Amino acid sequence: MSNKAIDRVKYWGQLLGLPIYWLSFCVPRKKNIWLFGSTFGRRFADNPRYLYLYASQHRDEIRMKNGQAVRPVWISHKKEIVEFLKENGYEAYYYHSLKGIWYCLRGSIYIFDNYSKDISFWLSGGAVKFNLWHGSGNKKTNYDNKFDKVRHPKNLWEKFKYFPRRLSDEKPGHYTLATGPMMADIFVSAFHTTKDHIMQDGYPRNDMLFQTDYQNLLSGEETDTLREMQEKKKAGNKILVYMPTFRESENLFFQTMDLKKFSDYLKKNNYYFFTKLHPKSKLKEKFSEIHYDNIQNIGADVDPYTFLKECDLLVTDYSSIYSDYLMLNRPSVLFPYDFEEYSKDTRECYFPYEEYMPEVRAYTMDELMEQITIVMQNDTCAEGRKKLKDRIFAYTDGESAKRLCKKIRDELL
Repeated sequence: MSNKAIDRVKYWGQLLGLPIYWLSFCVPRKKNIWLFGSTFGRRFADNPRYLYLYASQHRDEIRMKNGQAVRPVWISHKKEIVEFLKENGYEAYYYHSLKGIWYCLRGSIYIFDNYSKDISFWLSGGAVKFNLWHGSGNKKTNYDNKFDKVRHPKNLWEKFKYFPRRLSDEKPGHYTLATGPMMADIFVSAFHTTKDHIMQDGYPRNDMLFQTDYQNLLSGEETDTLREMQEKKKAGNKILVYMPTFRESENLFFQTMDLKKFSDYLKKNNYYFFTKLHPKSKLKEKFSEIHYDNIQNIGADVDPYTFLKECDLLVTDYSSIYSDYLMLNRPSVLFPYDFEEYSKDTRECYFPYEEYMPEVRAYTMDELMEQITIVMQNDTCAEGRKKLKDRIFAYTDGESAKRLCKKIRDELL
């Protein structure tokens, strides 16, 4: 049986889990057990990672009303993530293990960054759902994205086809994290929810861009990436990082770029260019095959917030990483080489793309090199970045995880 056929069987086999979901409402849940997961259970990353680390390192300080300390538990579909966390003294369980199933049934709250199936939709009945989400950008998302076939099926077949997916998607009763009033208004529409189910605070992942009172936990690959960036900087190089969003037209990158010419430009200016693709990108293998001394691809499992502070300049397009990078008030160059294709068949923007972000734009490789040179010598967008940061983020102090743990305990449970 082909992998595609196996995936289809798994997809439609989810319907057999509906009775399990209904039965999961009958299991009493313990308020001090908090469950965390990310990216459909496949990564230790993003906002859930950092809230989990804070809660784990301060569990004795986050006590429930009955005096019990919080028990943060990471649930993963990958055994290597579970083993990594356990080896470092954290509590984690494999999704398909007996203990994983038990804690999925007993946890009082599911904390995730996509949908409840980041942990386990089928065992989540009766638990509070808190979606930390994974971006405060300009891209229209979920119900606001007219190109989203799951939420905007065009015909009866698509309604039927995407029914299993819609089962575990966001619901009006879920809680969603927004980074400020502007994003709260957007998320009410995007998630089909109400203002009283939007919690406003900062993103825990952005705590890593400040001095914090909790420690990150780096994998071997993350440690190597960070060390390499730091060594390149010590050698006198400026660190540039390219972090595009996912879209169907991303393959146009290789039609736009002459990598040999670009590498020569980098060498001449003592720049080192790291690339970090979106987790859903289909170009990971192609980027990993780039072989130039000053161009290096960062692995898919490396969390960006482990190295972002080391970067001198960000090259991006429509990605919400730009919003988070505003915290550092360092220059960026926008590289929307496929803007026409992107806006036509992938996403629309909440605000006019040409006006929303104050940074310079490049649509060709020559323009990209020119703009990098200009902004590295004379950054004129600092004031514009500060104004946009204040629009997006109500909290910029590195204490978001600390506040959120208290809000979860006092307001959601």
